[in-house]
Amino acid sequence: MISGSWLAIDTATDVASVAVNAARGTVARSIRGARQHAAQILPLVQEVLSAGTVSLNDLEGIVVGDGPGSFTGLRIGWAAAKGLAHERQLPLLAIPSLLGAAYGAGVHNVAACYDALRGQVFGAVYAFQDDAVDIVIKPDLFTISQLAESAEVALAVGDGAVRYRREVEAWTGRAPLGLEELPPIAGSLLALLAYDGARVALDRLLAEPTYGRPAEAQVKWESRHGRPLPNPPR
Repeated sequence: MISGSWLAIDTATDVASVAVNAARGTVARSIRGARQHAAQILPLVQEVLSAGTVSLNDLEGIVVGDGPGSFTGLRIGWAAAKGLAHERQLPLLAIPSLLGAAYGAGVHNVAACYDALRGQVFGAVYAFQDDAVDIVIKPDLFTISQLAESAEVALAVGDGAVRYRREVEAWTGRAPLGLEELPPIAGSLLALLAYDGARVALDRLLAEPTYGRPAEAQVKWESRHGRPLPNPPR
């Protein structure tokens, strides 16, 4: 059972968010612009805690948005979450950022799609019911047509869904929702703590996010050297 005040951090996309569940409800804030993540994520944590009248000493744990998503963005969010959890000796949990985006749509059957470039999206399909979520298609790299062939959904959300709007509209019958049209994903991560199967416990020191594909630097290194990069990030 998850109880008390938890802090959530999500930096998987261009829109980063932080949230805390305080006595008067969830307080969440977002910032846009990947270049702002490194400089603004810790001040955003302080802003949210102050607005919720919650101190670091009040926290029961940290939840962080897992990938797939932006390589640099994920590393910034996870570094902040791991640092806070380690410093305070708090439990650290992960929930897929795609699941948070899907939950924020407020519909039963939804696809979440983050732009992965190269004609692909980091995508997943979820079905929500009561306090449980069914993973219809687990997060991975897809084209929109591959997702459409595999599942029927009522709505698609995310910057990837917006980028491929025509294909999405042909699939779902309605316009996709962008990340700016959703509640802050960090707030959705806090709500999902109560859902069976949504969260995974992490090692505060060793945990790494799921990036979804190798970083461009890794691809270039392996191409140049003709062998896999030793101990690459997953």
